[in-house]
Amino acid sequence: MQLLLIDDDTELCALLVEFLKTEGFTLECAHDGHRGLQRALEGGFRLVILDVMLPGLDGFEILRRLRKDSRVPVLMLTARGEDVDRIIGLELGADDYLPKPFNPRELAARVRAILRRYEPRTATASRTEVNGVVLDPATRKVTVDGRAVDLTTFEFDILEQLMRAAGRVLSRDDLMESLYNRQATAFDRSIDMHISHLRRKLETNRPFIKTIRSIGYQFLREPDEEVPE
Repeated sequence: MQLLLIDDDTELCALLVEFLKTEGFTLECAHDGHRGLQRALEGGFRLVILDVMLPGLDGFEILRRLRKDSRVPVLMLTARGEDVDRIIGLELGADDYLPKPFNPRELAARVRAILRRYEPRTATASRTEVNGVVLDPATRKVTVDGRAVDLTTFEFDILEQLMRAAGRVLSRDDLMESLYNRQATAFDRSIDMHISHLRRKLETNRPFIKTIRSIGYQFLREPDEEVPE
């Protein structure tokens, strides 16, 4: 379980190398943006842990360049309270984020939760078709009115849950618990940003995913479907 940490805090890196070894991970560290991007693009890592504030290239630029050529999972490390950093990271394709300072045990739990989403699954679930959207777990392919849609692993898993519950409202807590093994907080935008990406990729001249204010999301069985009372 080879991981890459891109962070200029050498003391933190040394601590995490030792801690994650006890958790079954091998951690390589890069202390500047250019070196970190180079190693990430060379491949061989199951996941990249990426700090936002870095010398050379910042974390956002690394993520932007990385996403052009790689779909390796990325966990962003952000400054506590900097909501804009979290939003930008998710918009650029990060899978999750963790505010600094953090408990190393939480980092390990987040890493495992992300990696579980990327594990190959035995496709026992059936092909699903709702409102012109076809989702096939066996091939992990999605089409909208016959048009192929390229989704990330997280986007596919969110869409599968929404489609299998089509017509019902799934709360953000339901989705967070399933995808991240934790409940949503008032400031957690992970699910919201993945839903936003899904909408852009899926929707053409009609909506598919409806936001139910203060509750969650509903996949529409029909374009004009009303939320049940």
